[in-house]
This record gives sequence, structure tokens and C-alpha cells, in this order.
Amino acid sequence: MFAAERRQLILEMVRANGAVSLRELARVVQTSEVTVRRDVRALEAEGLLDRRHGGAVLPGGFTRESGFPQKSHLATAEKTAIADAAAALVEEGEAIVVGAGTTTQELARRLARVPGLTVVTNSLLVAQALAHANRVEVVMTGGTLRGSNYALVGSGAEQSLQGLRVSRAFLSGSGLTAERGLSTSNMLSASVDRALVQAAAEIVVLADHTKLGTDTMFQTVPTDVITRLVTDEPPAHDERAATELQALADQGVQLTVASSGSAGASDASPPGRPPRRDVPLPGQRGARHPGGPLRSATSASLSADDRAAERGARVADLRRR
Repeated sequence: MFAAERRQLILEMVRANGAVSLRELARVVQTSEVTVRRDVRALEAEGLLDRRHGGAVLPGGFTRESGFPQKSHLATAEKTAIADAAAALVEEGEAIVVGAGTTTQELARRLARVPGLTVVTNSLLVAQALAHANRVEVVMTGGTLRGSNYALVGSGAEQSLQGLRVSRAFLSGSGLTAERGLSTSNMLSASVDRALVQAAAEIVVLADHTKLGTDTMFQTVPTDVITRLVTDEPPAHDERAATELQALADQGVQLTVASSGSAGASDASPPGRPPRRDVPLPGQRGARHPGGPLRSATSASLSADDRAAERGARVADLRRR
């Protein structure tokens, strides 16, 4: 495929979905992620799309939010791996909150196997995934239906959460940074997510690597409130995602990094117990790990290959910790 044909196909995919990961683009156009990244840069220079960490989006990413049909086709393997790892954190008989989103919907499908579970949610999709689970009780908030993501929002949803207390909240969003925490593009969704956070003793954020380093309009969960991040393994070349993981760990966020592997990899593991790597909570928030930051002070003098090798080794060391 010629470069012009590749770029036209990339542009069509982004226009159709709102946002697409580099990994998915490379798979569709049947070339390397390095080549796709070069094509995305060229399209961005023409003002046809915006680059995001690990992917590409339509211009104006701060204000635009993709609808459910578009989101449901993005990073599907990554979301599956994240949902498997997150489900492994849930114990029998627990009471939890699950927010709205395509990743939390995947989580809900796995929670149907956990006996004695009580799930509080404002998501119709989460409730639907659990509707036929005989041993799971589903409690829905009130509120006004927001059709773009099938979630209940507004004062009714927020008031129904007052006085509620559960062990954990599982939330997703549009972006996650160490500086600002979890954020979303919609004010009503952000307000309900904050109410969900207030109801939980621990906050678990589900975010694939394309959201790491992305900041959107409305903050939902500050970094110092996040207990754990469940994410997928970022590509070796994704320096910003790796740096963001380091910064989140430095601020005391526990990391669970799930490997999406090949398409059938998660099926090879026992249900709800896929291979995952945990990074323990540092002794003090804000303390640097002994291995130092992901980019050393001397890395600027190294070649691109050397920097990639160094970064990969440090990310591996971070995950082992």
C-alpha cells in the first residue's frame, strides 16, 4: 500500500471512530507502528487529525467526546485484559460501585461469576451485563439518562448516592495524568463520578495506555485519591505512557499492568485470574523509586534505539517492583 493510500485509510478510520490507537491502525493497514506514527504526524501537520499518546483523534480533543458505538471498537484487546485483571480484585460477597464506560462494561460481564456480590452503578450497560447473574444484586442510581454512554446523570443520580458506603469503586474516564488524575469530557458525567468516589473506601481506575498522559476538561478523581490503576502494557515506543506510569507510581498509585498478548491469550488463563504484574505502593507518596525516573539525565545524548532500550528496561524494572 502506498503512503497516500495508507493515510487516506487512517483518516477514514479516525473519522469513523473518533479515536483509534496506533496498534489498531497498524493492524488494519498492515504495516509497522513506526510507519503509522509517521503517517499520523503528516496528517496532523495538515490539520486533519490530532495525535494522542498511542493513537490519533479528530481535531479538538479537549471538547469532543466519542459516543458509545465508537468507543466500543477502540482498544478492545486491551480493555479485555484490563477487565480480567480488575475482576480478579473483587472478592465474594463484596459491595462495590462500577461507573459508566466501555471498559467497566467489560468488567461487569466478568463480575457476573462472583457470588454474593452487590454492584451499585449508574450505567445501564453495566446493569444489563449483570441482569441475569443470579447471585449478584444490582442497585441502580436515579437520574436522567445520557444517551451517548447509556448512563444516569444529574442531581437525581448524585442524591441517590448520598449516605452510601462500599469497599471499592471501579471507574473509567477519557484521560489520566499524574498531575491531574482522572478526567472526562462531560460535566454531568464528571459530577456523578465524583459522587461515586465519595461512596467508596478505595478507588480503582481502569484506563488503557492510550488514555495515559491525556488530559480532558473535567477532573473526576485527583491522583492522590486513586488507590490503584489497572492498565495494559504500553508499547515499547510509547515514552509518554511509560513516563506517566512512573509518575503515578511515584505519587503512591498501585499499578496492575495486564498483558493483552495475542487475541486468545486471556482465554488460556483461569477465569478471572489472568497473568498480571503489580507495582506495590511506594513507602511515601512522591518518593522516587531507587531506579530513578524513566528518562535519565543523560538520555538526550543516546541514540533513539538506545533510549528505547533504556526505557524498556526501566519500565520492566518498575513493573517488577
